[in-house]
Amino acid sequence: MNATIRQLHLETQLMHGAYEPEQITGATAIPIFQSTSFAYKTAEELEAVFAGRDAGYVYSRIGNPTLVGLERRLAVLEDGLGAVACASGMAAISAVVLGLAGQGDEIISGNSIFGGTYSLFANLLKRCGIQTVFVESTDIDAYRDAIGERTKLIFVETVGNPKLDVPDIAALANVAKEKNVVFVVDNTVTTPLLLQPKTLGADIVIHSTSKFINGHGNAIGGIIVDCGTFDWSSPRYSQLSIFYKRAGNMAFLAYLRNQICRDLGGCLSPFNAFLMSIGIESLGVRMERHCANAMRVAGFLAEDRRVREVRYPGLSSHPNHAVAQRQFAGRYGALLTLKLESKAQCFKFINGLKRAQNLANLGDAKTLVIHPASTFCRDLTEEQRQAVGVSDELVRFSIGIEHADDIISDLDNALAQV
Repeated sequence: MNATIRQLHLETQLMHGAYEPEQITGATAIPIFQSTSFAYKTAEELEAVFAGRDAGYVYSRIGNPTLVGLERRLAVLEDGLGAVACASGMAAISAVVLGLAGQGDEIISGNSIFGGTYSLFANLLKRCGIQTVFVESTDIDAYRDAIGERTKLIFVETVGNPKLDVPDIAALANVAKEKNVVFVVDNTVTTPLLLQPKTLGADIVIHSTSKFINGHGNAIGGIIVDCGTFDWSSPRYSQLSIFYKRAGNMAFLAYLRNQICRDLGGCLSPFNAFLMSIGIESLGVRMERHCANAMRVAGFLAEDRRVREVRYPGLSSHPNHAVAQRQFAGRYGALLTLKLESKAQCFKFINGLKRAQNLANLGDAKTLVIHPASTFCRDLTEEQRQAVGVSDELVRFSIGIEHADDIISDLDNALAQV
């Protein structure tokens, strides 16, 4: 890895980090290696690659040059040791948890997380014998008190979705280090442009690259970045001992690639990796506009009497504003929520929008809107909905990069119809 890359601003790393023009043709866009497998001239050569004695590609479910290009770029952006690409953000989360925990183990998670992640932790992992202890996401002592001998990881999102609370990442990292437990941070909503979790003590960083990394709503993917900060020789993670002997501090990455992801099969397609790599290059300017627009929209809604409540980490009224200000250096992301009087009002408001698109995603260049309670949180119990900050009166926006005046005009006109 070129050491000077680390000295460049992140906006420059988006363009030049871990990538150079393809040597044979000089192509400046990453090539798409749309191949299931890779041939070798002799049986001995293929045996050596399978045995790990020689580097090489075998099967795209395990590794592919296009995916490796994406992995290297995201590892640079998160200042990580390396990365493994997955088919989706949920695949990335599943791979990390199943790589660190097994039957009889526990994980600790903040309770205000994405509804799909909450369902995975509360339901499917429970069937696998992995118990999730949910705690209030911003209560540092609750995490500390929940850690036991079988705890294998702490999981948190940098901004709760859709509750929009902001946990103190540095304080949580200190708790994890005290107890020698892996600290996993989902950085999807903030991206490395607002926060590099490693700088605050994270061990593993996860992204749903379908969101801001891609930025155009045309590809699904996920990434796992090992920050290189955890000692994988820890007896708490005995399943990694063989890999640690072979790969040292690369043990978890090797375990993910050569066992967990290989056996589960949640691989990213080369074409989707290509689309992610294109999206990365404009991430800097997009996040700058996302944040500026969201701040303006939040300010407008906060002054509008037709709206019961607005939540955005950039507003001084937000309960975690001070933490957000410290962690995100004055930029607060694209997500905001508002509350109206009822579900019926929310639906009428959403139906009155002309440009904001009503769909189940976030992080697109376009402004997106959704009613969480009737969509991605519909299968949660009432208690679980309260934990993730969802009610029938809540509407979530992912503010896009259109002109802020036009976004505000669209919201203003829709509110007038409620």
